[in-house]
Amino acid sequence: MNNRRALMSWCLYDAANSAFPTVVTTFVFGAYYTQAIAKTPEEGAADWGLAVGLAAIAVAVAGPVLGAIADQGGRQKPWLAGFTALCVAATALLWFATPEPGSSIWALSFVALALFAFELGMVFYNAMLPGLAPIAYLGRVSGWGWGCGYIGGLSCLALGLVGFVQTDTPWFGIPTNEAMHIRAVMILVAVWFAVLSLPLFLFTPDRPTPGRPFPVVVRAGLGQLIDTIRHARQYSGLGRYLLAHMIYADGLNTLFTFGGIYAASEFGMKITEVIQFAIALNVTAGLGALTFAWVDDRIGAKLIIVMSLMALIIFGAGLLIVETTFWFWVFGMGLGVFVGPTQAASRSLMARLAPPAMQTEMFGLYAMSGKATAFVGPILVGWVTAASGSQRAGMATIIVFFVVGLLLLLPVKAPVRDP
Repeated sequence: MNNRRALMSWCLYDAANSAFPTVVTTFVFGAYYTQAIAKTPEEGAADWGLAVGLAAIAVAVAGPVLGAIADQGGRQKPWLAGFTALCVAATALLWFATPEPGSSIWALSFVALALFAFELGMVFYNAMLPGLAPIAYLGRVSGWGWGCGYIGGLSCLALGLVGFVQTDTPWFGIPTNEAMHIRAVMILVAVWFAVLSLPLFLFTPDRPTPGRPFPVVVRAGLGQLIDTIRHARQYSGLGRYLLAHMIYADGLNTLFTFGGIYAASEFGMKITEVIQFAIALNVTAGLGALTFAWVDDRIGAKLIIVMSLMALIIFGAGLLIVETTFWFWVFGMGLGVFVGPTQAASRSLMARLAPPAMQTEMFGLYAMSGKATAFVGPILVGWVTAASGSQRAGMATIIVFFVVGLLLLLPVKAPVRDP
């Protein structure tokens, strides 16, 4: 296998950036917003869904364009560094989101900006994978990355719980009035992301640059993207996969967005309990990603995705039926086992399907497929929740995304694996 230090640094970046979706968009800040900032939890859920949806639209538009430009320019790390810095800064500014309705615009604006930067950074991060690992190891390296990500998210959550949230004496003498100890966790996430991302920029090699002027690179990149769209029929199998991924990724994104909110609202879980649940969920998801990483290279990424989506449908339906916290934990842990493999196998399948000369553009389209309709899920959950007055009814729409995505994926022809 290629340079181990480079691969370890690449995987460590997953541990760095996973603190953001785990702590900010999924569990801690989402629950804090709906419980402490929004006028009502229902109104908070609807506003949160709108902000996340608008960020997703921006990602869907910018991802393929910037990916095509990066393919022509060669280098990926400068783009990744820029979006990493933007996400870190926007996350740190969430400290100023005080627990009052007047902070709603500030909180939602910087959550949306941070999410936009995070997702675009992932375009360039994911596109580095094929250049770092042989094709026969893509599944396990992708799985290792996701596994590190879950470990990173778990570790950051644990630090936030022990150091700031579930303690009478938060670190650094931070008081608990005005939820300062909760807001301080956002600073922790920003520092975590910034520090742990450094090894990738120091030790993971970048692609060579052709040395062309930037305006030339931009024109060539846009021309390449237009040519790809014109000749889309040449990539019909890839297109069907991207469509399937667009649907089931929308379900996953919506699940992540509303997971903490659902736990807090429907089961009366406090923020400390939500964090505890998130830690346990990250453990199961990380174990699932690491375990199935080896299986991916043996039986193929497509089969892993199919199996995982079927499990997500079953456990997700269970979460909508149960009434007690105990069974919420049971079905939640079962669902967590298959979240990681779905994500890791989706990335490795994309790396195998994408033409080598168009990796970043294709991962831009991959990001678009994960975000093009990502506004639909959160907005739909928000609308159904507001119309029915029930978050269970709103969350039920997520199962539909998993079912449709699975049906679209089944005819996709999986690439032949190396022996």
